[in-house]
Amino acid sequence: MALKQTLKNSFYGLLGNLRSTPSDTVLDNGTEDIRESMLASLGDDASSHSPAIVRKIRYATDIESLWYLRGDLMAALAAIHDERIAREKLASITAQFRGLLPGGMSSRPSPLVG
Repeated sequence: MALKQTLKNSFYGLLGNLRSTPSDTVLDNGTEDIRESMLASLGDDASSHSPAIVRKIRYATDIESLWYLRGDLMAALAAIHDERIAREKLASITAQFRGLLPGGMSSRPSPLVG
């Protein structure tokens, strides 16, 4: 476990993270909360509409994996709903990542959003 923590701290250090890293408990709880939010956003019959993305979300191993699945989730949500609703749902989920990601992995405001 100490090696895992050392590697994680080294990873955060390489990315220039100046703030303290969240504890393992906070990170684990946040990861599961985000996973549940992502799956809930797809709805009850998500397995029939988007089985691949459901599988990817369900079996993502860490917070970074879930972060990179946001694009796939956006595509699935846009196919189920419309793009406006998909953006709203994704914005809510993206906000949950705040404080859990290394400094270099946070989203930046888009110049396209007006």
